[in-house]
Amino acid sequence: MHYQQYIERNPKVMQGKPIIKGTRITVELLMRKLANGYGTEDLLKSYPHLTRAQILAALEYAADMIANEDVLERA
Repeated sequence: MHYQQYIERNPKVMQGKPIIKGTRITVELLMRKLANGYGTEDLLKSYPHLTRAQILAALEYAADMIANEDVLERA
């Protein structure tokens, strides 16, 4: 899956945070919902216009952002 077809950043929408294209739903919101125990089915019920592919794209995007993160060592 290539998250680029589902995720975008637009400085005019949600202050430029990554969002699901065509919505105001941020990747951050989806990650926080999942971290608080929501499952994919819960998200699909809460946001019926979302698709499973969009949720998975948000997960992939978040994983890529973490993978490319610089780790700073404490002295």
